[in-house]
Amino acid sequence: MLILVANLGSTSFKYRLFRMDGQGGEVVAKGGYERVDDYAAVIDDALTVMQRDGIIASPDEIDAVGFKTVLGKDLSGCVMADQAVIDALDGFAAVAPAHNPPYAAGIRQFAKSLPKARLVALFETAFYQWVPAAADAYAVPTAWREIGIRRHGFHGASHKFIAERSAELCGRDDIAGIARRLYPDGPQPVAGRPFRVVSCHLGGSSSVTGIRNGVAIGTSMGFSPQSGLPQNNRVGELDSGALPYAMRTLGISLDEAERQLTKQSGLLGISGVSNDIREVKAAARAGNPDARLALDHLVHSIRHWIGAFMLELGGLDALVFTAGIGENGPDIRAAVCQGLEPFGLHLDPARNDACLAVEAELATADSPARILVIPANEELVLAREVFRKLS
Repeated sequence: MLILVANLGSTSFKYRLFRMDGQGGEVVAKGGYERVDDYAAVIDDALTVMQRDGIIASPDEIDAVGFKTVLGKDLSGCVMADQAVIDALDGFAAVAPAHNPPYAAGIRQFAKSLPKARLVALFETAFYQWVPAAADAYAVPTAWREIGIRRHGFHGASHKFIAERSAELCGRDDIAGIARRLYPDGPQPVAGRPFRVVSCHLGGSSSVTGIRNGVAIGTSMGFSPQSGLPQNNRVGELDSGALPYAMRTLGISLDEAERQLTKQSGLLGISGVSNDIREVKAAARAGNPDARLALDHLVHSIRHWIGAFMLELGGLDALVFTAGIGENGPDIRAAVCQGLEPFGLHLDPARNDACLAVEAELATADSPARILVIPANEELVLAREVFRKLS
């Protein structure tokens, strides 16, 4: 089965074409476009390039297209990407303005460009379907909860891959199997010792998730992608009282306050330098105190959520770093792990310094808990789930 995984941003389109057979998957083509203002043009160009390069004889050979949709109103899981999905994306477009409109537009366009292909959406929130109600609720009036205001969670495909792969690396194939078949089967009982993981997806957008026996028990991101850890230019955690106070004191409108919280906050807001952590690090090394504060705040927030989930899980079997910063930031990993030896996490400095963007063990040989780097593979998760859904 040929499955095209479509990753759509507000101004970007990236794709990978998988040849799937059971749980195995081979990437046979990939590409991407930046500064996109016409999805129809770039989608059709991608299909033309794959045909020109001999990957496909015709676009009709593509059996399915999978979409890593973010947030749907009253809808989650792995579902056929039909009008109900588009309506759900439109219903929460104001909550995820950088993600939902592009995916709605992309689904509409692929229905035209590949009329014979089946379209499937895997929502980022799907991994959190089984989080206990106490962990995803906000203390708001019933009417607020009834319109969907709760902790939805994001980066679900990334954290699901960590649930699977960390179990494999730690010799818990029973847990890996549960995590891999979680969406069709739901959580399954586990005999013997539980497997406890904290997954740190650290990149331009970041989140920390607690996982027990392959199933999420909670996550740092909440109602929208604006929440939790400080993002590259999104605020992260913020007291609700700060918004009306800033509006009144600074004399700004709600729209302007929202723009500043989503475009001028996070690492950019604290550092005043950039939303790119590499530039923030360079400024910190040059002595910029605000840049140093931005990095320290990020580490503090990561440790805060690791601690919360470690307590909820009753300990850890593995701490995992993934995504751009997690895979390429030995300094951030070292700062996060500093002083955690009493909790069974013994970082090996040499292993940590040597690890860049590869799967690796970072803990000392005698560490009670594992410290792992596992490169993100959200596209493979999506291709697997599309294959399973259509099979």
